[in-house]
Amino acid sequence: MVLKTHHIVARDLPDLWFQAVSGLFNKGRKFVVDQGSYDGDGNKKDAQERLQYDFFTGHILNPGYGSGTPEILPQIPAHYNIPNPVAFEYVYGGEGYTRSYLEYVMTAVKQPGESYTYGERLVKAELSDRILALMFQGNPKMINPRKVDGKIIFMDNDRLYLNQIEAIIDTYKKFGPGNNQMVLQVAQPEDLQLKDPPCLRSIGTQIIDNKLHFTPVEFRSWDLWGGLPANLAAIQGIKEYMAGEIGVEDGEMIVQSKGLHIYTYAEELAKIRCMKR
Repeated sequence: MVLKTHHIVARDLPDLWFQAVSGLFNKGRKFVVDQGSYDGDGNKKDAQERLQYDFFTGHILNPGYGSGTPEILPQIPAHYNIPNPVAFEYVYGGEGYTRSYLEYVMTAVKQPGESYTYGERLVKAELSDRILALMFQGNPKMINPRKVDGKIIFMDNDRLYLNQIEAIIDTYKKFGPGNNQMVLQVAQPEDLQLKDPPCLRSIGTQIIDNKLHFTPVEFRSWDLWGGLPANLAAIQGIKEYMAGEIGVEDGEMIVQSKGLHIYTYAEELAKIRCMKR
C-alpha cells in the first residue's frame, strides 16, 4: 500500500483547520500510539488510537487574518453545542492562564517539569563547544563574524546563547532576501533521548515580493483538533514580529507533517463539527 498524501490550499488558518479535520475521515488511517503522548504508559490496552494522515501539506494564503483576535482560531457555531477547540485566552493570555502560548513560543521561560519549550529552542539556543571554537578562530569562510552583543548572542551563567529569531532578522536586514539558509531550528539529534520530543521541528523562512513567508513549518506529530490552531496562531505572531523588524510585509505559510492526527477523544467532536455522523 502506498502512502496517501493530502494537500490543502486554505484562505486562512480556521479554513485550513476545517478542511484538514473534514478530509481526515476520508484520507486518514487508524493506528495505536506505541510511544509518546497517550501511549498508555506502556500498557497497550490503555493506549489511545489516532486517526492520522500519512503525510499532510497545507498552503495558507492569508494566515494573518484575525491575528490578535478570536477570528484567527476556529469558531464553532453555537448550534453545534460543542466548545471551540482552542480558547483565545490560551493563546494570547487571560483569566485562568498563568502563561500565554505566545510566551511559550517567543520566550525562554521554562516551568517546572518542562524538558524544553519552543521559545527556549528559538531564542536561547546554547552554542556548542564546536561553534565556540570556530568563533574563536574567526575564520569568515566558516563562521558568521558576530560578536557577543547581548541581543543576538548573549551570555547567561557563563554560557553563550544564540537568539535565532534576532539572528535571522539581522541577516535579512544586512544582506537582503537572497538567502536560503534562514531556518529557525527546533529539532536536535539528542531529542531522540526524550520520551516526548518537540513536535515542531523547524520553520523555514523566505522573502519573496517583499513579503516574509514561513515555508515550510514542519511538525513531526501534530494534534489537529487543538494543537494546530494554537501552534499556527502563535507562529503567525512570530512571523508578524519578524516581518515588522525586517521592514517587509507579512506573507503566507506552507505547513507539513508526517503525523497530523486526531485522538479518539476528539473524534466524536470532529464528526459533529463536520457533519460526518
